[in-house]
Amino acid sequence: MSATQISSPNQTPLFPYERWQARLPERASRYQQNRPFCHDHFVDFLDDEVARRAAAAFPKTQDGSWIQWKHYNENKQGKNKIDELPPPLASLIEEFQSPEFVSWLSELTGIAVLVPDPLLEGGGLHVSHRGGFLNVHTDFLRHHHNPHWRRRVNLLVYLSEGWKEEWGGCLELWDREMKRPVVKYPPLLNHAVVFNTTEESFHGHPDPIECPQEQARKSIALYYYTVESDEVPAPGGTSYRSRPRDGRRKRTLIWLDTKLVGLYSVLKRRLRFSDGLASWLLGKIARK
Repeated sequence: MSATQISSPNQTPLFPYERWQARLPERASRYQQNRPFCHDHFVDFLDDEVARRAAAAFPKTQDGSWIQWKHYNENKQGKNKIDELPPPLASLIEEFQSPEFVSWLSELTGIAVLVPDPLLEGGGLHVSHRGGFLNVHTDFLRHHHNPHWRRRVNLLVYLSEGWKEEWGGCLELWDREMKRPVVKYPPLLNHAVVFNTTEESFHGHPDPIECPQEQARKSIALYYYTVESDEVPAPGGTSYRSRPRDGRRKRTLIWLDTKLVGLYSVLKRRLRFSDGLASWLLGKIARK
């Protein structure tokens, strides 16, 4: 299906297909040419009303259950149960998983037959408060519960209303040698970044953010896959990397924590458990 074939006359899509379809050839070319790896950055990704409604509906981390991703390499929280999300956010995620949007994304990236993840494995809502960070890393490439699914594309849509760039939290895309960040994108409201997920797509926001206590870095994170004929090799999970300025102790702890995360990913695949238990343990440690 072409991305120009969108919803029925009785249903208004939450993504402005007509606006972005008109620019698709230019954006697809830019996507392939951008460095350090294939990606594109979008301003006013959604209509303003849609973005602000989603930002206003973003739940507080005190409300309901949140996954606690709090260990040496990251400090953030997530929520990936779509039936627990407020309607403006649930509807927007459903739009991003629709055949129309996935078709548009395939045309943008040049990757055919992408499939969305209904389980939102590792995705959904992400939030980082003051002091939050995410060390530079590459993502897991095989879905934990679908061994033939290879992760190919990340979509990050930012909903940080009122964010100021001096607070930090920029998404950094690093070169393959891990010498420097090539580009940095602040997590401003209604900005989005799409990029290929590979063994060399190093990214993160490694410096602790300095926003006021009442503010937070908020985003929707969605991942798209291709279905392979053979099982996708799974050498480990998320692979974190140290930066040139990191000292020996920090480099060692980043490496050690990466090994533990990799072990967790192996156990998760084999035992098919959710993130709930690990989240509960990490939450207790974080509170102490």
